[in-house]
Amino acid sequence: MRRGGEIRKERRQGEREPGLLAQLRRPPGGRDARTMLLAQLLDRAGTGVWAAACVLYFTFVVGLDAGRLGILLGASGVAGIAGSPLAGHLADRFPVRSLLIGAHLLRLVTLCLLLVVTDFALLLPVVAVTHLGDRAAKTLEMLFATRVAGARRATYQALSRSSANAGYALGAGLAAIGLAVGTRGAYHVLILANALSFLVAAALVWRTREPRGRGLVAAPAAGAAPTEGPAAAAAGGPGPWRDRGYLRFVLLDIPMNLDDSILGIGIPLWLVSHTTAPHELIPAFLVVNTVLVVVLQLRVSAKVRGPRQAAGAVALYGLTTLLCCVLLAASTGGGAWTASAALLAAAVLATAAELMRSVSSWELAVSLAPPEARASYLGVAGMAQSVQKSAGPLLLTGAVMTAGPAGWLVLGAAVAGLSLVQRRAAVGRLDLLAGTPAPAPAPAASA
Repeated sequence: MRRGGEIRKERRQGEREPGLLAQLRRPPGGRDARTMLLAQLLDRAGTGVWAAACVLYFTFVVGLDAGRLGILLGASGVAGIAGSPLAGHLADRFPVRSLLIGAHLLRLVTLCLLLVVTDFALLLPVVAVTHLGDRAAKTLEMLFATRVAGARRATYQALSRSSANAGYALGAGLAAIGLAVGTRGAYHVLILANALSFLVAAALVWRTREPRGRGLVAAPAAGAAPTEGPAAAAAGGPGPWRDRGYLRFVLLDIPMNLDDSILGIGIPLWLVSHTTAPHELIPAFLVVNTVLVVVLQLRVSAKVRGPRQAAGAVALYGLTTLLCCVLLAASTGGGAWTASAALLAAAVLATAAELMRSVSSWELAVSLAPPEARASYLGVAGMAQSVQKSAGPLLLTGAVMTAGPAGWLVLGAAVAGLSLVQRRAAVGRLDLLAGTPAPAPAPAASA
């Protein structure tokens, strides 16, 4: 009877766990975290406005042809790769709060320059610096959040993704109004709206307090001893660029971000070029993704507690991506209804992969780094997403689309296999950082 009462008590406690809105009002980190989440919401709303309008602006207002537009976007993507490690390096030496304000103001200036710069040679550095500041800001936001949220960083990450996706959706909706007008003035209003979001975000960050532990992701516990023994060996040197184990994690994390390109580029392009599904279905993929992330991100994050469960989520990411690719390969074999159902199911699986990646990638990036230099390490880890954003579209449009259904099957199998390698490597490094001794060989049997 007593045991049954305990079970019912635990169940009632589980039912009282706060939902998304309640946790947004009282997030891990208190007032500063709540202010930062609002800043991120407004930042992403502005970014959503510009993301929906930039290609059309450069094409119809500036007058760039497809070749120069490709060069412009490619160069900006390469510049964005440098933003994350640069932010991590500076965060080891300067306050994160000041650096984040600087990143917002940098993007404010470069966006305003777009109102007057139309020469292609000048547009290249302006757009490149904008993307560099964008990637730096995202890394600094997570450094700030991980410091103030402490052990509950996974919950904060879930809240951050929910608010960011809501911001993107809001921005895309606002952009639709300007795009419907279609005049040069309307595009300029959209640019100014994005710039205004950076200004308001900077003002909100200015109201927060600098988190403890400069150079660290979290302030060390009182009396904590310096890293020694196996943990020191795992660090591999004074910085992330000489730590082969951590660099291996970052390299393997690149394909663990492919869900982004699969959902945004692969599925729409596959629908148009290889299936009979109606083109009007394409916006539904974004709607499905946005709704599921906002509704489910917090629940998924609650299931993954600690780095070892995060390592397990990596393997689930690979399996989910494989199933998504199998559905895409099979979507060419039927009529419009069958293809539409397969593509929508693939979008759901790609979103499920995104949910698992979002709770595993950052948790492992933090947990696998030595505590003394986590800011610089996390800056390097942030490169994985930036590299994927540059290389992923080329992989899908070049190799996968050319190979047809077999291309999707090979891609899915490769991601699934690499996810198992990543999981095993992550668990091994966690054991090394924890100082867990390797199992001793069994003694030889006596004669």
